[in-house]
Amino acid sequence: MGVIDKLKNFIGVGEDDEYYEDEPDLISKPEPAYQSSDNKRGNKVVNIHTTAQVQVILVKPERFDDAANIADHLNERRTVVLNLESTNKEISRRLVDFLSGVAYANGGQIKKVANSTFIITPYNVDIEGDLIDELENSGVFF
Repeated sequence: MGVIDKLKNFIGVGEDDEYYEDEPDLISKPEPAYQSSDNKRGNKVVNIHTTAQVQVILVKPERFDDAANIADHLNERRTVVLNLESTNKEISRRLVDFLSGVAYANGGQIKKVANSTFIITPYNVDIEGDLIDELENSGVFF
């Protein structure tokens, strides 16, 4: 008996093994990961809460010092609506530049939704709508 024959016998593969189609499948099917609660065998019921709570923060900053608090909201994956109507133009520009960087670093996006109003979203929130698409196509958006 050669080394290969010994290896085949050790593994359980012999030359005279035959497969009969009458025999039932010897391969067991895996049990499903989820079983209903009325199954008396294992009661492997798993309750997973997959609903995520999405928070939208409305901010109307007056000074550039408010940028850190807004950035904290973005870092915690909250959507921020930034209203800059009553903010100085220079401060508004600095805020938008800074918060654009925060959004980019987190994989999010910033969109202008109205005059002096922006929405900043984290990576897991997508913005869709006819108005936004229309503004992007007309070049009003950046």
